[in-house]
Amino acid sequence: MKNLNKSKFLYIFIGLTAIAWIVLSFIKDKKLSNIVDFLELIPDVVTIDSIAIFIFTKWLWKYRIFKKWLVPFPNLNGTWTGNIYSDWINPETNQSTPPIPVMLTIKQTFFNISCLMQTTEMKSYSNIEGFSIDEDRQVKQITYSYTSRPRIVLNQRSLPHDGTIVFDILEKPDRKLKGRYWTERKTKGEIILTFYSNELYDDLVPEINSHPVTEDNNRR
Repeated sequence: MKNLNKSKFLYIFIGLTAIAWIVLSFIKDKKLSNIVDFLELIPDVVTIDSIAIFIFTKWLWKYRIFKKWLVPFPNLNGTWTGNIYSDWINPETNQSTPPIPVMLTIKQTFFNISCLMQTTEMKSYSNIEGFSIDEDRQVKQITYSYTSRPRIVLNQRSLPHDGTIVFDILEKPDRKLKGRYWTERKTKGEIILTFYSNELYDDLVPEINSHPVTEDNNRR
């Protein structure tokens, strides 16, 4: 992740390497003042460093103890639910769109993040993602561009399209994502989500069981 506090990470890495060298020198009865003994320990030190980095980037980065001072970006893994508030006007009714129930699943590792947003009518997949974190300016956001794939049966009124979303990340008092989006179809709106579960759901949760445009068309 580009927002890693690289200087602090480097200090920790150097400290870990030094400790590994010292401990190994005692275990293997090597003298660090002897250049040959010193060099013979390099493979073992590299192995220890590699294992430590793997463990940190695989699991430890998620722990609160590392938050902000070492890992400034938050852990957003899980499922989020809420509503889309769109400015799209239904041409058949000439009415604005009621709130659309939506689910967002975020799969995040130390190096990557992907976002999948779903309603009963579409799925959108992120393709470019990034954090914008500036504690001094009180900026904490995630931005991503996406491609939306509506259900094939809806192609007459909803074609595949691209768009961008900017979420403000709120962690206190409740975990929320509040943001705005805009698309190449010249539609825009707001999205408000609350954290639902640590699980990454493949299918829509029971709360996301309807779409106002679909219901309106079914009534007509």
